[in-house]
Amino acid sequence: MSTSPVSPTAPTAQPPLPVVLAGARGHGRWHLENIRRLQSLGLVTLAGVCELNPLSEEELDGFGSPQQAADFGALLDSTGAAIAVVCTPIPTHTDLALAAAERGVHVLLEKPPAPSYAEFRRMADGVRAAGVHCQIGFQSLGSKALDAIRELIAAGTIGEVLGIGGAGAWVRDEAYFRRAPWAGRRRIGDTDVVDGVLTNPLAHAVATALALDGSSRAEDIDSIEAELFRANDIEADDTSCVRITTRRGTPVVISVTLCADQPDDPYLLIHGTSGRITFWYKDDRILVQRAGQGPEESVHGRTDLLENLLAHLAGSAELLVPPDATGAFMRVVETVRTAPEPTPIPASAWSETEDTDGVRRRTVQGIDGLVAAGADTLTLFSELGVPWALPSEVHSS
Repeated sequence: MSTSPVSPTAPTAQPPLPVVLAGARGHGRWHLENIRRLQSLGLVTLAGVCELNPLSEEELDGFGSPQQAADFGALLDSTGAAIAVVCTPIPTHTDLALAAAERGVHVLLEKPPAPSYAEFRRMADGVRAAGVHCQIGFQSLGSKALDAIRELIAAGTIGEVLGIGGAGAWVRDEAYFRRAPWAGRRRIGDTDVVDGVLTNPLAHAVATALALDGSSRAEDIDSIEAELFRANDIEADDTSCVRITTRRGTPVVISVTLCADQPDDPYLLIHGTSGRITFWYKDDRILVQRAGQGPEESVHGRTDLLENLLAHLAGSAELLVPPDATGAFMRVVETVRTAPEPTPIPASAWSETEDTDGVRRRTVQGIDGLVAAGADTLTLFSELGVPWALPSEVHSS
C-alpha cells in the first residue's frame, strides 16, 4: 500500500523459501510483485499460485513455472511450501490460514484478518496451537515512522497526548463495489463479510492509530462508538466514524469516506498539550508542529512484512504484526459487524456524477471537510452537527 521504499534485505546463504500465493489478482497483484522482488534477492521462490482462473504466462513472466491449482491445501502439499501469502476474500481468511497452519506452513494473512472476532480467535488460537508464525498484512505497521513518533512522544515533544484523530477521504466509483461478489457486503447468507470503509479499505487508519497509542491488543480497549452511513447502494458502510476509548484513557477518533469530492492521502493526528504530529501513513511522512518552533517534516523507511516474516523465521527479528497485535482492531470490526445496518445518507446530501467513460460515483456534500474536522476536533459526525448523522444511530460496545 505504500509508495515508500522498503528496507533492503541482503540475500542470505540459506536456500530461498518456497512460497504459495493464494489470490494473485486484485490486491494480490501487489503481493505477486513483492514476491518477484524478494525472489530476485534470493530470499524466496514462487512455488505455487492458488487461483480459480490460472494466471497467464505474461502474469508469471520471470517466475519460471510455478504450480497452479484451485485447491489450496493440495497446492501446499505438492509444492512443499514454507510460507503461504493469503490475499483472498475476507470470509475465507480463517479457513485458509488454518489449512496452512495444519501443514506447518507459516502465513502472511491479508487484512482484515477475519470478518468477526470469533473467527479471528479461531484463526489466532489455531495458528498458535499449530506452532507456526502468522503475520497480519497491515503494511503501515512496518513503517519506521511509528518508532520515530513514539520517541517524540516519550521525549515530551508535544507534551501530554490528548487524543489521536484520523481522516481518510477516498474516491471509489460504482465499479469498485462490483469488483467481487463480496464487495460492499456485510454478509452473504449466513456468512459475515463486513467489507465496510472502516474495516477494509481504510482499516490501516484504525489499526495504525491504535498501535501508536500502544493499544493494539483486544484487552487494551475500554469502549467503542461507531456511526455507520452509506451513500452508495450497498449493504456496508462507505462513510463512517468511530471513537475508540483505550484503557490508557486515550480517545481515538477515525473519520473516513469513500465518497470524497477530491481524494486525499489518509493521515493521523496525534494531539498534544503543546503541539501535534501529523502522520501520512501511506508515505511514512511525519510533520511535527509545536508552539514557538517552526514545523519539522521527515520521511522514514519501511520494513516489508514478508521480509520481516522471513527474518523472524531466521531468528533475526521480532514479528511486527502477529495476530494478537490486531486484537484491538478486531474489536472494532466486531462492533461494526454487530451494529445496526448503515444508515442511508439522504439523496439530498449526495450527488452522482458520470465521466466520459460512463463511470459513475457518488459524492457526499462537504464530506472532505467533515472527515478533516473529525480528526482535528476528535468528534463524531453527529457531534459536528451533520444533519444526516443522528445521535440515535451511534452504536456502542
